[in-house]
Amino acid sequence: MKFYASGNLPNVPSMYFIYGDGGTGKTTLFKMFPGKKMLMSFDRSTNVIEPKDDIDTIVFEPDDMANIQSLVVGYLQRAIASGKYQAIALDNVSALQNFVLENIDDASKDGRQNYQKLQLWFRQLSDMLRSSGITVYATAHQVDTGSSSLDGTGGFQPDMNEKTFNAFASMFDLVGRIYMHDGERMIDLNPESGNHAKNRLDNRTLIKAEELLKTEKESD
Repeated sequence: MKFYASGNLPNVPSMYFIYGDGGTGKTTLFKMFPGKKMLMSFDRSTNVIEPKDDIDTIVFEPDDMANIQSLVVGYLQRAIASGKYQAIALDNVSALQNFVLENIDDASKDGRQNYQKLQLWFRQLSDMLRSSGITVYATAHQVDTGSSSLDGTGGFQPDMNEKTFNAFASMFDLVGRIYMHDGERMIDLNPESGNHAKNRLDNRTLIKAEELLKTEKESD
């Protein structure tokens, strides 16, 4: 527990979670983040990253999957301790979840307990990221839930076990769905649209993708 007197509460870097279909530019968005960056790729979709982007990249290979939990935590701890990075990305946590769950399933056949362990691991991972003092960006694929909002739109969520997603994303300030509309990339931040979304940074509910890092005041 930490106590902060009024006016002394520290400014904590923001955490962003963006999900959507493949090819909508989720990985590309990370290039907009300022400063030195580190990207951890779990689906090896790194073709958009170029040397000029100032991004150190860790690409996890099939042989790494049996130890994925310890590798992820170890690399993150070293990256945070180095003080080199202003932003860290986890791309894509849908793939990461599947690798972690497979490891847990191999260790135990109790399905309910396995999902509880999965949720706990992702909650602890999110807590580590929140405590890092570094801006965090995470991506995921989307799934169509088959439901919609009252106006007939929406009905998408990250491709993750719902309780695991809630455990992981609870620490994030912004959760949005990226999609294409009339040739332009948009991000839905409106929880009433029928999609999983939230925005604790300002009051915007729908933004252009390139405006992700702007505040509402800066966008005016």
